[in-house]
Amino acid sequence: MHLDDYQRAARRTAIFADRHRVIYPALGLASEAGEVCGKIKKVLRDQQGDFAGAPLAALKDELGDVLWYVAVLAADLGLSLDEIAADNLAKLASRRERGRLGGAGDHR
Repeated sequence: MHLDDYQRAARRTAIFADRHRVIYPALGLASEAGEVCGKIKKVLRDQQGDFAGAPLAALKDELGDVLWYVAVLAADLGLSLDEIAADNLAKLASRRERGRLGGAGDHR
């Protein structure tokens, strides 16, 4: 599946009011990312960080929710997931070539 195909399909399932465009998926993204982190935290707490026994199905489900909110948020902003992904990989490849993968800041 191509990311833009996923994005179009995801947008068709978005049922929030137009007046809540951008903000609704942004809040949902933060909420779902928190759920992913919560499940990972419990692996650290309950399984001493051993991901061999991690609830992978539950994590996969939550990551799917994160992806949905990213796709819908990007659509609300008029952005293509294919372009976002390609630009991000190009940025990271450039940083790698220049030895700048570590560190902080957007423009390194």
